Amino acid sequence: MSLIKPFKNFLLAFMLVLLSNTVHAQITNDITHEEAFKALLAAKESAEASNVLVNIAVVDAGANLKAFIRMDESFLGSIDVAIKKAKTARYFNIDTGKLGELTQPGGIIYNIEHSNDGLVTFPGGLPIKNKDGKIIGAIGVSGGTIEQDRAIATVGAKSITK
Repeated sequence: MSLIKPFKNFLLAFMLVLLSNTVHAQITNDITHEEAFKALLAAKESAEASNVLVNIAVVDAGANLKAFIRMDESFLGSIDVAIKKAKTARYFNIDTGKLGELTQPGGIIYNIEHSNDGLVTFPGGLPIKNKDGKIIGAIGVSGGTIEQDRAIATVGAKSITK
C-alpha cells in the first residue's frame, strides 16, 4: 500500500505535464518568433530607407502581440495605434485601409471601430500569410503618413513568403 500512493502521485504529475504541454502547443497556422522578427526587421529596414520613424507591431494568429519595436524618436501615441492596426488586420483578415472604406458614414459596418476595445480602420495594418497562403498573424505600422505606414507594413508582411 505504501508504494501505491507515490506511484499515483507520480502518474498524476506525469499526466499534468503531458496536458500542459498539449495546451501550450503552438497551432500550425501561427507565426513563429523567427517569422515575426523577420517581418519586423524587414519593415524596420524599409522605414529606415524611407527616413520614417515608426512603431511596428506583429501579432500572432490569435491577435496576441508577438514582436514590437519603437524606433528611436517615433511618436509615443503611435505605439498603441501600431498594435491596434495589427490586431484589427488579424481580427478581420483584411488590410485596415480596406476595412476603413467599409466603416465610413453610410458604410455597411459604420462604427465597428468602437468594438473590440477599439479598432484602427485606416491604412498600416495587414494580415501576414505563410508560403501556403494561410494567415498566420498580422503587422501594424504607425508613425508615418498612412501611405508610408501601408508601404512599410507591406514590406514586412511580404517578407514571410520570400
